[in-house]
Amino acid sequence: MAATVFYLDEIPEPGATAVLDGPEGRHAATVRRIRVGEPITLSDGHGILADSEVVAAQKDRLELKVLERRVAEPATPQVTVVQALPKSDRSELAVELMTEAGADAIVPWQASRCVSNWENKAHKAVEKWRAAAKSAARQSRRAYIPDVADLHSTRDLVTLVREAKSGGAIVAALHESGAGRFTELSFDSVAEVVLIVGPEGGLDDSELKALAEAGADIVLLGPTVLRTSTAAAVALGALGALTKRW
Repeated sequence: MAATVFYLDEIPEPGATAVLDGPEGRHAATVRRIRVGEPITLSDGHGILADSEVVAAQKDRLELKVLERRVAEPATPQVTVVQALPKSDRSELAVELMTEAGADAIVPWQASRCVSNWENKAHKAVEKWRAAAKSAARQSRRAYIPDVADLHSTRDLVTLVREAKSGGAIVAALHESGAGRFTELSFDSVAEVVLIVGPEGGLDDSELKALAEAGADIVLLGPTVLRTSTAAAVALGALGALTKRW
């Protein structure tokens, strides 16, 4: 079985001792009850991995001997998920699922039909998403923690789409009105994919028009209508099978 992954900002060289403290140390030592002699994989969340062994354990910290370091290759293509804000009880679930499914970056979007409104709590809500992404990355033993951007308006999103298209990315807005299917898009030699997931109420006509004019492909993901909290994970699974990501 692969060793448990925990995150550390800086990974020491092999032979050195790493100290895991703070929230990660408490989780490892108190919640997971990891003890001396157990293996742990350390990561900086940006691709560096290190095999290590616990040499000392306290209530809220571990000391580990670094055995070997390596760099994990990033997935290709890189995938950014633009997620319209789900209902509060499913908001962090959406982040967890897309992180476990392989999202490389996450952009929260205040679409016009979102039930949730982050107008006065955007900073706190984004930090919750970042914490959820980190926890899910640890659970799925990822070397890369998805970057969670600040809250985007529709105007911000249109700018993002135009910039992504100018760089050669595929931008797919998942919607039941799509004339084509997501699986019909050509992902050959594409370095970046942007997936846009609307809210429970769907994208309104003005948003669909603005996204299409910016270069997004409006496509149908599958034969059924999915909840906004699960659509990204399903799309990432399909993309994994269509490309070399899996």
